[in-house]
Amino acid sequence: MRARTVLELLPDALHVAQAAVSDSADALIGAEASRQAAQGELVELRAGEASSRERLSAITDSVHNLEMHLYEKKLQRTNLLARVSEELSLDEKSLMDDYAPDVLVPSDEHEGDSVPYVRSEQEARLKKAQRGLDQLGRVNPLALEEFNALEQRHTFLRDQLLDLGKTRKDLESIMAELDESMQTIFREAFEDTQKAFDEVFPLLFPGGTGALHLTDGDDLLTTGIEVTVKPAGKKIDRLSLLSGGERSLAAVALLIAIFKARPSPFYILDEIEAALDDANLGRLLAVIESLREGSQLIVITHQKRTMEIADALYGVSMRKDGVSAVVGQRVRDSEALAS
Repeated sequence: MRARTVLELLPDALHVAQAAVSDSADALIGAEASRQAAQGELVELRAGEASSRERLSAITDSVHNLEMHLYEKKLQRTNLLARVSEELSLDEKSLMDDYAPDVLVPSDEHEGDSVPYVRSEQEARLKKAQRGLDQLGRVNPLALEEFNALEQRHTFLRDQLLDLGKTRKDLESIMAELDESMQTIFREAFEDTQKAFDEVFPLLFPGGTGALHLTDGDDLLTTGIEVTVKPAGKKIDRLSLLSGGERSLAAVALLIAIFKARPSPFYILDEIEAALDDANLGRLLAVIESLREGSQLIVITHQKRTMEIADALYGVSMRKDGVSAVVGQRVRDSEALAS
């Protein structure tokens, strides 16, 4: 009975189970479709996520680059402000007030005019100025100090030069006065010597002629003195053609003329008559006698006749022990006693 009941209920249960299986299959198909749709959407989302990550990475890199560029600009700005402050002594406010892009800049074409700031034009102007600066060469930071030192040195040297110029003028004035005085003294001395020579020469050269001439009468400071002598009976008047005694006697005549023109308290004559014969020696001694009237003469001689006219004689002899001894004798006193 129970089995029959079960068998009667089995078709319904089988129908229900089949319906449930069919519903489950339909639900499974719907779920699979939903899963596939979700899977497709997940793939799309993952693709969108990858693209977004790439964009995020690109944006992050771009932001990082912008930050680095901004940092570089800030560092460059800081360096430029420091350089402007160091080299031009300008602060940021003064720089922006005077040299901002909206500030008019001077015109190169018309002096005194101002034109709007155009970057390309100012960059070209900067390059032109930079080329001019490069042509000037490197700037010496110590140039101002060196200029001040050189200016002081120049002032000192200029003052020294003015002093030297003034001193030179004074020296030239003194030299002119000395030249004039020397010319006057020389002219007077030469005229007196020439006059005395004209008096002495006939005494030493009887019958002869002699004269003193200036080689350059227009310039007394550089002129020379030419002596012309023509003994009696000779046609020559050049000293180089005279004999040794004649040349010696002519020199003595000039010397005695100088003594007479400008007298001195005493004279020293060293063997001036050594080359003279007896006749010329006698004439020379007569002239020497005339000099004794106003001067004392010290004569070194080996001539006996010269010794005879002396007031005193001094001789040097060697004793037996080899020591030199001076022997003196007053000739005039001896002659007076003898008489």
